[in-house]
Amino acid sequence: MSDLLEKCEEYFNTRDFYEVLKVEKKASLKEIKKAYYKLSLLVHPDRVEEARKAVATEKFKILGKIHSVLQDPNKRKVYDDCGDFDEELESLNNWMDYWRAMFKKISTKDIDNYKKEYIGSETEIYDIKRAYVGSKGSMDRILEMVPFSECDSEPRIIEIVREMVNNGEVEEYSCFFNEPQKNKNKRRRKWEQEKKEAEELNISDDDIALQIQKQQEKREKHMDDFMKQLEAKYSGDGKTKKRKSLKNSTEEDASNKNKRTTRSRK
Repeated sequence: MSDLLEKCEEYFNTRDFYEVLKVEKKASLKEIKKAYYKLSLLVHPDRVEEARKAVATEKFKILGKIHSVLQDPNKRKVYDDCGDFDEELESLNNWMDYWRAMFKKISTKDIDNYKKEYIGSETEIYDIKRAYVGSKGSMDRILEMVPFSECDSEPRIIEIVREMVNNGEVEEYSCFFNEPQKNKNKRRRKWEQEKKEAEELNISDDDIALQIQKQQEKREKHMDDFMKQLEAKYSGDGKTKKRKSLKNSTEEDASNKNKRTTRSRK
């Protein structure tokens, strides 16, 4: 097994490139690119808290490598035929360049807009479920794995998982629902300290956006028209659907999995 597959398993709880990107195996290049953009935006090293930067960096590199395989017809065929693609990961700088070459002038406003769409969406519910099952109920790991989650998110995450348990969708882990208060207090102290340090640095979102934009402008001749993609992403069917009900979300997940299983048997 290649190092890439092992890292997929470690950070995304699956060895399937298509499952990591949350697309069907027959997805078009456009669908793959869109999925890559949405996921990489959530773990972009320039936008996560310091405590999550190491994990986010690894996920960011993995997503870049997966996209580089699936967007190339020859590499994709090798992966589809063999279920593996043995190639060493490049440095973070190379994957940052790769990402910037794919997407033009991403601002913190774009990221904040996506955050508003993501929180409460079916995508977030799916990520919480996968993180809960994969970590066997570790809140520390769940907060690392679910984008935009923090200590203040814990009550809402617990409520969502409790509904999943009541519906028989996931196993009930005692360590999750009966976590010692001292563990919660330790996690919150760490979070508040990191938040305070960030505020003391007095780095505004506008400053970050300006730094990113200056770096991207150097590569502008290699970039795609991001604004067109963003318009498509936020209009019509491109929008992330807000959560209607956990039951409906779960039924859709099950239906999609059954379809994939049926196609694979054929």
